[in-house]
Amino acid sequence: MENEFGDHSQNDIENPSTPLVISLGLELENLSPLSSKRSIYRVPGRLRVVNEKAYTPQVVSIGPLHHGKQRLKAMEDDKKRYLSAYLKRTDVLLQYYIDIVQEKEAELRSCYAEPIGFSSDEFVKIVLVDAAFLIELLLRNYFREIQDEHDDHIFNKPWMLQDIWSDMRLLENQLPLFILEDLFDPQRISAPSHDGERLSIIKLSHDFFKELMHFEATEDNLKCISSSGVEHFVDFLRKIYVPLKPKSEEVKLKSLNVPSITELHRAGVKFKARSNNNLFDIHFSKGILEIPKLTISDETELTIRNLLAFEQCHYTNNYLNDYVVIIDRLVNTPKDVDLLVKYGIVENRLGDSSQGATLINKLADGATLDSNNFYFAEVSENLCDYCRTSWHKWRANLKQNYFHTPWAVVSVIAAVLLIILTIIQAICSVVSVTVKDSPPH
Repeated sequence: MENEFGDHSQNDIENPSTPLVISLGLELENLSPLSSKRSIYRVPGRLRVVNEKAYTPQVVSIGPLHHGKQRLKAMEDDKKRYLSAYLKRTDVLLQYYIDIVQEKEAELRSCYAEPIGFSSDEFVKIVLVDAAFLIELLLRNYFREIQDEHDDHIFNKPWMLQDIWSDMRLLENQLPLFILEDLFDPQRISAPSHDGERLSIIKLSHDFFKELMHFEATEDNLKCISSSGVEHFVDFLRKIYVPLKPKSEEVKLKSLNVPSITELHRAGVKFKARSNNNLFDIHFSKGILEIPKLTISDETELTIRNLLAFEQCHYTNNYLNDYVVIIDRLVNTPKDVDLLVKYGIVENRLGDSSQGATLINKLADGATLDSNNFYFAEVSENLCDYCRTSWHKWRANLKQNYFHTPWAVVSVIAAVLLIILTIIQAICSVVSVTVKDSPPH
């Protein structure tokens, strides 16, 4: 007898393994298709093992993945207070917002890369409380006048806001941005007007993050961002920094041994902080390497790690991946960090150069390098070619060791003149002796 699982005889039906075939077959039939809306993931273990804390919320849970954790329960009442304040601010009944979330429940669940075990009511409650909390938080940050309207446990304690801001950048601690947009209606917001501009979640988010980030967004990138194309806050931050210029398909990376900053310095390369704030705009031309300013701190590490984790889970263009790889190749030792600090490219808030170098090197743990599709291939190859030229090294050595100060230049010139005079004197002596010894004509 044949069925959808293959040909089966009477002996097959009586075989003890048949129940397993049937049960597994049913499981295969009932597999739900992968959602195209997936955008919120668990951080891969190979990244998490490097720094567990960088991916784990410390103060507040956002969304279902970390909801209910004991250390995060203290914030639950504060989140509900923000929901209550938002209801009063918009003058809308609670049921109105519950209906919005319930209508989008299936879509919301599909945004998570793993099944969410909470019941329908519990899931809707989590999403509504957390979404209202985020919206009210963004509003209070934007309109400073309304911060004093309430006994605010967050804005009255700057360290609390700093911790919440950190937790809002974690990949596992996200809500889909569309639900914030659905629950946010500028026409219902009872708040001071601001230059007549229409508020949006994107505008409020940018205002919130720009004051706390250690590197600024480029205006060109910001103009290209619309809420419909943003998955969540982590995606928003990534879109702010990804380069508008696509990867070069012509240049392939030939060597993985990109020279370090110290090696480049010995070869005569000059360093300059790039005026463009875009992290990826690393430029090398005519012996000058320009790198956008980078602040080294625990906060920077947290941001880059979560953007990298999201990129590896969600995107095919590995911009963050390639950035941490090139920076890791350029910085190997504390001396490399010292040089970057000297030229205003790096602000080391860790204080110690060794810690700075270690942080940069660890950022690349878990990253991969595709030599056929490396964003900085052209820069890397040009740097390698420059260092291979002996003339550059000879000239740099002469300048760094013999012409590094005005007095050194004077000393070298004096030494050269002394040698020339000595040679002239020797020649004159030889000529004098030769003339003296020559027989008279």
